[in-house]
Amino acid sequence: MNTSLSWIKAYVPELSCTAQEYTDAMTLSGTKVEGFVKQDADLEKIVVGQIESIEPHPDATKLVVCQVNVGTETVQIVTGAPNVKPGESGQKVVVVLDGGKVAGGHDGKMTPGGIQIKKGKLRGVESSGMMCSIEELGSSRELYPEAPEEGIYIFPEDAEVQVGEDAIHALGLDDVIFEYEITSNRVDCYSVLGIAREAAATFGKEFVPPIVTKTGNDEDANDYVKVTVKDPDLCTRYCARVVKNIKIGPSPKWMQRRLASNGIRPINNIVDITNYVMEEYGQPMHAYDYDTIAGHEIIVRRAEKDEKFVTLDGQERTMDENVLMICDGEKAVGIAGIMGGENSMITDQVKTMLFEAACFDGTNIRLSSKRVGLRTDASGKFEKGLDPNNAQAAIDRACQLVEELGAGEVVGGMVDIYTKKKEPVRVPFEPEKINALLGTEIPAEQMLGYFRKIDLEYDAKTNEVIAPTFRHDLFRTADLAEEVARFYGYDNIPTTLPTGEATTGKLSYKLRIEEIARNIAEFCGFSQGMTYSFESPKVFDKLLLAPDAPERQAITISNPLGEDFSIMRTISLNGMLTSLAFNYNHRNKNVRLYELGNIYIPKELPLKELPDERMQFTLGMYGEGDFFHMKGVVEEFFEKVGMRKKTQYDPKAGKPFLHPGRQANIIYDGQIVGYLGEIHPQVADNYGIGEKVYVAVLDMPYIVEAATFDRKYNGIARFPAVTRDLSMVVPKEILAGQIEAMIEQRGGKILESYQLFDIYEGAQIKPGYKSMAYSVVFRAKDKTLEEAEITAAMKKILNGLQSMGIELRQ
Repeated sequence: MNTSLSWIKAYVPELSCTAQEYTDAMTLSGTKVEGFVKQDADLEKIVVGQIESIEPHPDATKLVVCQVNVGTETVQIVTGAPNVKPGESGQKVVVVLDGGKVAGGHDGKMTPGGIQIKKGKLRGVESSGMMCSIEELGSSRELYPEAPEEGIYIFPEDAEVQVGEDAIHALGLDDVIFEYEITSNRVDCYSVLGIAREAAATFGKEFVPPIVTKTGNDEDANDYVKVTVKDPDLCTRYCARVVKNIKIGPSPKWMQRRLASNGIRPINNIVDITNYVMEEYGQPMHAYDYDTIAGHEIIVRRAEKDEKFVTLDGQERTMDENVLMICDGEKAVGIAGIMGGENSMITDQVKTMLFEAACFDGTNIRLSSKRVGLRTDASGKFEKGLDPNNAQAAIDRACQLVEELGAGEVVGGMVDIYTKKKEPVRVPFEPEKINALLGTEIPAEQMLGYFRKIDLEYDAKTNEVIAPTFRHDLFRTADLAEEVARFYGYDNIPTTLPTGEATTGKLSYKLRIEEIARNIAEFCGFSQGMTYSFESPKVFDKLLLAPDAPERQAITISNPLGEDFSIMRTISLNGMLTSLAFNYNHRNKNVRLYELGNIYIPKELPLKELPDERMQFTLGMYGEGDFFHMKGVVEEFFEKVGMRKKTQYDPKAGKPFLHPGRQANIIYDGQIVGYLGEIHPQVADNYGIGEKVYVAVLDMPYIVEAATFDRKYNGIARFPAVTRDLSMVVPKEILAGQIEAMIEQRGGKILESYQLFDIYEGAQIKPGYKSMAYSVVFRAKDKTLEEAEITAAMKKILNGLQSMGIELRQ
């Protein structure tokens, strides 16, 4: 965003400061100035002169000798400009005096520091100074179209300039151009009026915006054109006015100079008015030739798929159904918010014109601009998200300028399609909170004074600050505090110590559980791995999952890197087995890995809400170790996180990717919290692993729920323990867990612990049976146990075991 200082001063007439002072103050108040350029930095001693006589050079056919009145004297200047000829005189020209400077040469190339002009002789004739072309002044014919293609600059006959006055001021080149870095939340500052409002508040001067008066004849624009908006979500407001009896011509010099300072080339009065209002109000506008609008009807709709359209630049562009189009009764006439069509462009033959000022959805304009490969000044402003209430003010200002410049006759009334009016935001005014946030003691009235400078109103009845709709960044007390800080001065805010209570930092409960999982795994020789959450659908076949397995209900990525990363994983084993396979193929022995990573379980497909992200603690190993080593790691982890209830293992886990006879669900307090086992040989072969692989997977949300860091102290036992051994012949189908459950059930209060210390299957045991031996410990907390008590407890245990078909070995 660029503005000239002179344009700012038009709305802040009392503003008086240097370019550097302006830069520093505006930056401190929140409107960052990136830099500035003084247009007259390399221009010195340049005045308006009048040629009094022109004579041929006595010794050069292409040179002439001019006598030029520069106000204080008449000087002789020799020139070779082709537009200065003998016999002609009276022209007012730009003269750089002896010792002055110009910005560059007549070829338009600038010279750093300028070029100094000295008195000298040209082919034997003295020349005191030089008459300048517009290029030598650092400008161009684009900004000064009246300047000749070759030759010196001659002021138009109607130019109100005096001989001897400062020519740089007369040409409007004594200005400063400021470049701003505007943040996307300050859409109001993408206009000259927005910058001027900020400048007035920063320097404490009066802000004088243009007064827009009512325009138009006794007719009604609604009788001229009908407007239909078919997609109000993408076009929240559409304003249209009509101007007839158009008179195309050049815009006035002041308008041309202001547009030029913003880098916009003047074209004609109508085009310049639309560009001027866009810069002044930050509201892009467009003008259509009314007579080319079929049916005198405007329809705002989405484009058809692959619809072709030729824009003003003559390029044919292809649309899709997400691009918003401006159409008449038969055809498209413009791409909404981006560029009009060649079929409705304003020409010198235009008689009646339709003015458009609308508010389009910023996100749609940005995406549409990318789709069609066209970005314009208008689309750049619409992308930020404009204020729909600004559209009427802008179109009324444009019509006012049409009347003031005599460019046409404005038809009364306005077509206004405004589906949902945007209302001002109300924010509670809490000066105590603002002061606490800033560390200041600013009176409430002083804060309200700052707000009034930037057009924020105050409702004393409700004690609320009312933010105008052009301020998209004011919603809460912190936003108001920023406004106070900006104009109070960040450099005026005192240094204060932070307030509040110091608290001890620590990990959350969930992270503490995960940290223990890492510690246990690493203590047991496992190394941490990290694998992708994106996987291939082929994973399910490698893991032998059934076609209707719930794990296959995975979320599909809309823009995947490829098929191998096209779904979100629903099971963590693939990443673990892939990592183990990589190590195996690189001949690494005895590899143990673990991972803490999420799986993503959709609640329904297609997705209507976020999936259930469940952290999985996955352990995998090959080489040294077996099923029971992995079981021991799991139980060690449970012990450390306070899960001291009896853990059960159900061999009927039914996991197709695990060995049918070497797998189990892990059950804690009646809930399945994971599984472990040996990988199915076929699955191991699918991954290229030639050894037995053991895995365990724990569902961490269940672990976090069951874990506890509460610990209860038990004193050292005062009475002795009594140990009894049980040696049994057990049917093979009976599990150790079933035996232990019976021991616990029948052991009574005096049962302290039990331990399986031997298991044997062989020729000495009858077929279908196995030998198991337990050590059972009894102890009473309040006395020494008697033999009768121990015998009674043992009898109950033996009776229970015998009821299960278990025989006691003698």
